[in-house]
Amino acid sequence: MNSHELCIHGHFYQPPREDPLTGTIPIERGAAPYHNWNERINAECYRTNAELGNFENISFNVGPTLFSWLESNDPGTCDQVMQQDRVNLSLHGVGNAMAQGYNHTILPLATPLDKVTQVRWGIEDFKHRFGHAPQGMWLPETAVDFETLEVLADHGITYTILAPWQANDPQVDTRQPYKVGLSHGRHIHVFFYDQDLSTRVSFDPVATSNADEFLVNYVLPKYYPTPRGEGEDQLVMIASDGELYGHHQQFRDKFLKHLVNHSAAEHGIKITYPGLWLKEHPVNNWIGVRENTSWSCLHGVVRWEGNCACTPGGQWKASLRQSLNQVASWLDKIYRDSLRPYLDDPWELRHGYIRVLLGEVGVEEYIRSAIGRTVGEDEVSQIALLLKSQFERQRMFTSCGWFFDDFDRIEPTNNVAHAAQAVWLAYQASGTRYADEASRMLRSVKSRRTGLRGDEVFFEKYLMAENHRAPASGYLSASTSLST
Repeated sequence: MNSHELCIHGHFYQPPREDPLTGTIPIERGAAPYHNWNERINAECYRTNAELGNFENISFNVGPTLFSWLESNDPGTCDQVMQQDRVNLSLHGVGNAMAQGYNHTILPLATPLDKVTQVRWGIEDFKHRFGHAPQGMWLPETAVDFETLEVLADHGITYTILAPWQANDPQVDTRQPYKVGLSHGRHIHVFFYDQDLSTRVSFDPVATSNADEFLVNYVLPKYYPTPRGEGEDQLVMIASDGELYGHHQQFRDKFLKHLVNHSAAEHGIKITYPGLWLKEHPVNNWIGVRENTSWSCLHGVVRWEGNCACTPGGQWKASLRQSLNQVASWLDKIYRDSLRPYLDDPWELRHGYIRVLLGEVGVEEYIRSAIGRTVGEDEVSQIALLLKSQFERQRMFTSCGWFFDDFDRIEPTNNVAHAAQAVWLAYQASGTRYADEASRMLRSVKSRRTGLRGDEVFFEKYLMAENHRAPASGYLSASTSLST
């Protein structure tokens, strides 16, 4: 008799909220009675789901930027989340947590080197927190191309999760995972979630008001045999924003607990997760993927680089993408040229910088060890500034900056703020100043709602860095809150 199994994946993520100069999160409108949205969502979602033990019974990823905040601000919840993965690792030999691309960068739009940095940083952050290597990685917005899948495979990642419309077969059977062929005879496993169930969980609160009824009315019919699946074990996967469970929809943290602990068992449904499924089942079917697609927009990655029909009036997005790509190119030239006397491969130094960010090694020790010869204090300080600049350069491509329809929001203005900080740090390290050129490019980025321009945001932040002072007022206080 074939088994019926259910996997629920929760994608838990928040972008960096702190001001890049001060390192603190400002008071955020709408988060009251909390200081900022991280605090509010933690109270409504992360902490409650951890206390209910939900992380133990789902597949999940926690964005590194969110984990960093949790580690500092609610270490108890952070520890509970990690421990619930370790329970499964101890019981089954494979954990249920997945890694994530570090800065939630849209990887198909990233350079090959940035893809490697984002994957390397995401893996190392996961290992640092969970104590073992990740088997799977969540791609930000599930945006995919073959180069990204190759990078995942290069670094030991064996599976990811995609939307069904990202398969090159419109009739894809989502009840089985597939192999996707890569170069040199390699492959990676892809799980496709059930579109109907995932949509109901995300956008139909009535459907999830009762866990027992949800399982009977919506989940069980998905296991009805088909010519392709009859006689085989079947996996139904639901994927959603993890913040839905308690934040976006009240009481859905309790719905989730009842669903995975009681409703499923009462109807003979086994709760599983991708790593465990792969351990217990061979994967025989192959499929291709549609490149430059994503789960959150049927138009694909154009939402993060141009005018997408989902966000009318988004002409500013192309200008922002082109401007930041050019800024990144300038910063990379400074970084590469400055490090040429010391290292044959300066990018490996950047890939490994995550160890410094995680506090595993001091920056001076890291730099001296990588160079392998005596370098002076001034040289070490210069390289440290360049690495900080590259860190801010990664943050300026956070996907949230392009997701919505207007530039005058805190998400895109934060991306520009990170760009200003990166340019300032590179100037401090090298004496090469690209502030004027960056400002000229960003002038074409303009809010149709308020008229705020990218160059105004850039120079306010750049001048603050020069003067090293916190803002008393300005565009940040007038902007809407970060995505919740």
